[in-house]
Amino acid sequence: MIILIFGISNVGKTEIGKRLADKLNYSFFDLDDEIKKHFHITLEQFMKENPWTYERGIIKGKILKNIIHDNGDDMVIAVSPIYYARIINDLLEQEGVVAVELQDTEEHIFERLVFSDENDNIYEDEAYKEEHKDYYMKDIHEDIVYMKKVFKKIKWKYFIDNKSIEQASEELMMISEKYLRE
Repeated sequence: MIILIFGISNVGKTEIGKRLADKLNYSFFDLDDEIKKHFHITLEQFMKENPWTYERGIIKGKILKNIIHDNGDDMVIAVSPIYYARIINDLLEQEGVVAVELQDTEEHIFERLVFSDENDNIYEDEAYKEEHKDYYMKDIHEDIVYMKKVFKKIKWKYFIDNKSIEQASEELMMISEKYLRE
């Protein structure tokens, strides 16, 4: 089985996906990391070189399909946002592919918000985050609203409700085991 984990930025795809893959003894891939490896650049460079979301989506879709093609079954893939459903919808209908959309409240996503520098190093800046809270809350809200259309065909929705990575991955594992039995 191939589990594709979708969701907006900072919802928890990577950390929950890693833990779920560990629990299932599956391989784990992060689409952002695979992009960096493929092009030998940072995500910031990738964004600058591909400024249009549709163009980036096409590239991400190709890399995602290559990951699936090149690595067989038994994997979990954290899929960074692709803003056009037609790029991913054919994957959702493939035999052995299960897609899950992680969801959470705007407030919980804001609490998990982190930043990265030009070298993709993750850092926290609570003062800056609080100072610009209105901007980020609006941005998160807009992402949630927009991505509902993109993720419309994803049947498996999982509402995190600010659960720990351990609890969320445990619940997803139980659901995936049930899926395997069906």
